[in-house]
Amino acid sequence: MEAIRDEATRPVRLFCQDESRFGLMPITRDRITLSGVKPIQVQKPGYQNFYLYGAVEPTTGERFLLERPNLDSDGFQDFLDGFSRRFPQSTNILILDNGRFHKARALSIPENVRLIFLPPYSPELNPIERLWEDLKGHLAFDLHETLSELKERVSEKLRSYTDEAVASLTGYQYLVAAASA
Repeated sequence: MEAIRDEATRPVRLFCQDESRFGLMPITRDRITLSGVKPIQVQKPGYQNFYLYGAVEPTTGERFLLERPNLDSDGFQDFLDGFSRRFPQSTNILILDNGRFHKARALSIPENVRLIFLPPYSPELNPIERLWEDLKGHLAFDLHETLSELKERVSEKLRSYTDEAVASLTGYQYLVAAASA
């Protein structure tokens, strides 16, 4: 990161990036009930879904999200291009996992974006996972009839997050310290 900071002629910002799937299959969580009482969960299997590509700045809670129908290199390229346009005044470091589409040869990384890959199989190091977990916790047990209904519910919940709330969820101390160094 220091090398990036040295070469940067504009402010450097640190973001954490990931994708998450949202679909009509209801999200379930554990429930607390009286002893001997089994919780009832309405199930209506649905197999339609969409993906959210997202990046969060843990120090401020600022974020960029893009909805796509698929998880692939074309979607990631669209995300990178939109992300670059959203934060044009800075050099933006994206910390991300090792998804195959993140390393596709056809990708064109914008000039104001730098990619830093996490070690393999370490989602616990990526703070945006906590945002996905919180969001899905709010959607748990909801039964959506259509994909557009689910998309509206997800958008509604995402709009309700303040920057402070997102920073509180994603502000891992080691990243905040690294970004401030």
